[in-house]
Amino acid sequence: MKLLSFVNPTSGEKTWGCIDGTQVFDLGKRLSAYFPDLKSAIAGNALAELTPMIPAQADFHADEIRFLPVIENPSKIFCVGMNYMEKRIEFEQTIDAPTLFVRFADTLSAHGDVVCKPDSSNEFDYEGELAVVIGKDTDNVSRDNALEHIAGYSCFMDGSVRDMQYTWFTSGKNWRKTGAFGPWMVTRDEIRDPQDLAISTWLNGNRVQNDSTHNMINSVAMLVEYISRFSPLQAGDVIITGSPGGVGKKRTPPLFMKEGDVIEVEIGNIGRLVNRVTALSNAMA
Repeated sequence: MKLLSFVNPTSGEKTWGCIDGTQVFDLGKRLSAYFPDLKSAIAGNALAELTPMIPAQADFHADEIRFLPVIENPSKIFCVGMNYMEKRIEFEQTIDAPTLFVRFADTLSAHGDVVCKPDSSNEFDYEGELAVVIGKDTDNVSRDNALEHIAGYSCFMDGSVRDMQYTWFTSGKNWRKTGAFGPWMVTRDEIRDPQDLAISTWLNGNRVQNDSTHNMINSVAMLVEYISRFSPLQAGDVIITGSPGGVGKKRTPPLFMKEGDVIEVEIGNIGRLVNRVTALSNAMA
């Protein structure tokens, strides 16, 4: 099942539901008394019970709605750096342990929305990544059962302000609307193996990253084990699992995103996340 957060075009209210092809079903309006958003539905262990709630007729066409980040308000967003071999080689990474940094919820953008290049930056870089949405309380779990703690998977474009990143990732990763998250979350039961997914990034129609999650240094299960060892996770928390090689910073000549560009992240069995780049000053005007 593909679950999403969106704005109801009739009422203008935020809601959530499921999508099948181009048909969108508003489950929020039917279950709002119990689960006002997707995060609460995940926390309430309701995903397995949703199928009978889907009406025979769709509420909206996908073109009618405004997408929201899959989870608008995750309590924690952990991002993993240098988790593909090609990327490690590009950046001459030698540390074996997962490289972690945090994102904040107010940096998130949605499918179809803009991502914002800071006006002061000339090095706004793309990174296509697999996002993991936690499904229940996850505290010091082992990798053997870590996948059972996942609600589903999504696409993420981890926009990186390289000329603000320096040796501390967080400062280059937390500008407003630089992390695109969507279009939806595919539930765990439909992803047989998260380490067997094709992942590509497209800039203005040209493929700039092309890899498989099979080539992650640290698997999804290992990352859940590692992070939950020191930081308990809750339903709706998100782990961004790292980007393949091919980022703009390490190209010759460098290739950075600029205003008007279109950036897309596609992951097999999940979907394609599409965003246009604009200047931060324009988006905030």
